[in-house]
Amino acid sequence: MINSNALIPGFDDERDDSLKITLDKNDGVPHCIIIYLNGYIDTYNSNFFQKKITKIVEAGYVNLIFNCSALNYVSSTGIGSFTVFLKLVKPKGGDVVLLEIQPKVYEVFQLLGFSQFFNIKDSSEEALNFFKNGAPVVNSVFPKIFGCPVCSKKLRATKPGRFRCSECKSILAIDSQATVTLG
Repeated sequence: MINSNALIPGFDDERDDSLKITLDKNDGVPHCIIIYLNGYIDTYNSNFFQKKITKIVEAGYVNLIFNCSALNYVSSTGIGSFTVFLKLVKPKGGDVVLLEIQPKVYEVFQLLGFSQFFNIKDSSEEALNFFKNGAPVVNSVFPKIFGCPVCSKKLRATKPGRFRCSECKSILAIDSQATVTLG
């Protein structure tokens, strides 16, 4: 990792003890930067977070990979910040990938219904391949309407992944062939 100020002049001038942000450029993908988040994002530091990431986008980086392995907590306001970044980069041909997201943070995304809007990957290689290969081709089985295996509530899935039933709160998984299982 190189000095964040070397990538974006003045980036480290303002700091927040609750959220440390470091940067790493990836030369394999045009306009791509890896953003390492350490700490938490809540109502009190979300403005700081948004200013920092806006500075990155203004510097020409529109393919944003957020490494969330050291991100311990995200409030609904913090998730709103990620949505702002998505709206900021999409018109410029960019996208956002959340990487190595902790289970308790991922659950907040799921409970608020935002996990379907973000590209969530488990490894740096997967994240970089997402940008190198373009967005995945939409599978013809999605969107899929199905009954919850626990309570039979009708649910809709737009893509494979894990989510929580809105009725009984059971955690469900749906694979790329639209097969639904518990957990």
